[in-house]
Amino acid sequence: MDFFDKLGKKASETYKATAEKTGKLAKETKIKLKISELKSKVSDIYEEIGKKVYEKHELGKKTVDFSKDLTDEINSLEEVTKQIVELQEELLSLKDKRRCQKCDKEIKKDDKFCPNCGEKQEDVVIEAEIVEEKPEEKKEKAEEDKKEEKAKSDLQKTVKVESAVKEPKKKDKQEEKKEEKNQDKKENKK
Repeated sequence: MDFFDKLGKKASETYKATAEKTGKLAKETKIKLKISELKSKVSDIYEEIGKKVYEKHELGKKTVDFSKDLTDEINSLEEVTKQIVELQEELLSLKDKRRCQKCDKEIKKDDKFCPNCGEKQEDVVIEAEIVEEKPEEKKEKAEEDKKEEKAKSDLQKTVKVESAVKEPKKKDKQEEKKEEKNQDKKENKK
C-alpha cells in the first residue's frame, strides 16, 4: 500500500510540475507573439511619420511642426513602446530574471551585483497577490480530490485482487480419471 501511495504522490507532483512548466512556456510564447505584433506596429508608425515628413517636404515646407503635424503618431508610438517594455518585463519575470539598472543587461533576479558591469543591484520586492477561492472553485477542488481518492482506492483494490488470484488449482487424480472416462465414452459412441 505504501508503495502505491508514494507512486501516486510522485505522479501527482510530476504532473503538477509539467503543467506548471507548460503553462509558463505557453505564457512566454503569447508574450513574445504580442511583443512581435507591437514591434510591427512601431514600424508602421515610423513609416507613417516618414510619409508625413516627406509630404511636408514635397509641399515646399522646410520644417515640420511636431506638436501640430505628428501628435497622433508620437502619442501612439509612446503608448506602444510602453506596452512593449511592460511585456518585456513580464517575460523576464517569467524567466526569473531582471535588467541591470546600469547596463540594462539581463541578470538573475537574486543577483546582488551585475555580472556584466559589477553595479550593485537593489533588492527585488516580491509582490504577492492574495486570492480567495470562490465557493465554486472549492467545490470543484473537493470533487477532484474525491475522484483522485476513488481512483487510488480502485487501484489498490485491483492490486489486492490480482495478488489474491493464484495459479489455478491442480485437478485431483480422481477428477482427471472421470474426465478421461467421459472422453472415452464419447469416442466409443461415435
